[in-house]
Amino acid sequence: MDRKSHWEKVYQTKEPGEVGWTQETPAPSLKMIRKLDVPKTAAIIDIGGGDSKLTEYLLDEGYTDITVLDISARGVDRAKKRLGNRSGMVKWIVSDIVDFKPERVYNLWHDRAAFHFLTQADQITRYVRIANQAVSQYLTIGTFSLDGPKKCSGLDIRQYDESILSKEFSQGFELIDSFREDHITPSGNAQNFQFCTLKKANGGQNPLNNLN
Repeated sequence: MDRKSHWEKVYQTKEPGEVGWTQETPAPSLKMIRKLDVPKTAAIIDIGGGDSKLTEYLLDEGYTDITVLDISARGVDRAKKRLGNRSGMVKWIVSDIVDFKPERVYNLWHDRAAFHFLTQADQITRYVRIANQAVSQYLTIGTFSLDGPKKCSGLDIRQYDESILSKEFSQGFELIDSFREDHITPSGNAQNFQFCTLKKANGGQNPLNNLN
């Protein structure tokens, strides 16, 4: 089963309380975003956002340019249904991140628990390349730490610490903040995450080219 089929099945058969990544309040993500104090008009993209509640919180805080990308159409549909009329305030993209061909530049790229599912070197290279060329200012990312799980939703993942993460993105970004935090799953288990905030090196915008 490929990644897309896997995640479509997860969203078809599992409710939010039955999956480990569910957060009623996405506190670590909000912590990173608030600390950057970007304008409410900043272009923000949430990678692997799916049914995450981060979108609601960003809308509540007045952000007006939000894009959510997820590999699962069912995950996106679930989020749209939950948001109701406000779903029209968000741009929705159904795509595997490694196949994503962005048509604009984003001020802030957020990813909680999507990047660590990329376990092959070519997938990681592709992700980093896309992020480097589609982000003008900041990248916020959360993965399982070296003390976190080695699998999620039945899939292998890659664990990271701040040194490994910053090295992966070192060609285009520099680390400016990091912290670790336990996520308590709906079933009560603790999963340790590594969160990092990186800033685009030299503060420049890269054109959206050479993405083939």
